[in-house]
Amino acid sequence: MIDALKKVSLFDSLSETELDSLAAVVVARNYPKNAIVVNEGDRSDALYVILSGRVKVYVGGEGPRELVLNIQGPGDYFGEMVLDEGPRSASVMTLEPCRLAMLTRERFRSHLHAHPDVAIAVIRNLIRRCRALTDTARDLALLDVYGRLAKLLLSLAEQDGDRLVVSEHLTKQAMGERIGASREMVSRILKDLTAGGYISMQGGKMIIKRKPPANW
Repeated sequence: MIDALKKVSLFDSLSETELDSLAAVVVARNYPKNAIVVNEGDRSDALYVILSGRVKVYVGGEGPRELVLNIQGPGDYFGEMVLDEGPRSASVMTLEPCRLAMLTRERFRSHLHAHPDVAIAVIRNLIRRCRALTDTARDLALLDVYGRLAKLLLSLAEQDGDRLVVSEHLTKQAMGERIGASREMVSRILKDLTAGGYISMQGGKMIIKRKPPANW
């Protein structure tokens, strides 16, 4: 457990003794793929640290559609807004088998009081997430579906020699959830981008052959 906690940026200022004390009060649990860890609107009672696996943080509407706010992996954490004792502002679901460590609200508060550096790290992370949500709100308000999809693909792409490659495998449904669009609309845009010579699929990876235009 201590080795796993060492990889969490929130706790990187703690000594071995402090990590040992922290490990004694957290509760680790395994979750299967597609398990709902917390539901939007639930009572906030704990902070969760991701020891292994990935989760998605999302909000839902009246129907089946949802908007993915973030994808998180090992070393990340969620539920820090437990401090205000309000309801959960989003749901969290595992994308693959995960091992999560849970720290109750009372333990989390005590930990922050004892370690101001950790409290500052939490504040910085909240600011970062607030900026990300502002960007998401801007994109939803000012970009059409094509613009949001093109921006998503470019943000996921990594330089591989002289080409951009999207290594993460995303279904059309998953892309739609990230940009607030239907699967059908995403499929239509990807088909047009392929026909236009902007993207192609090779070995299960998406290759961005040239930067998509600002408008379609």
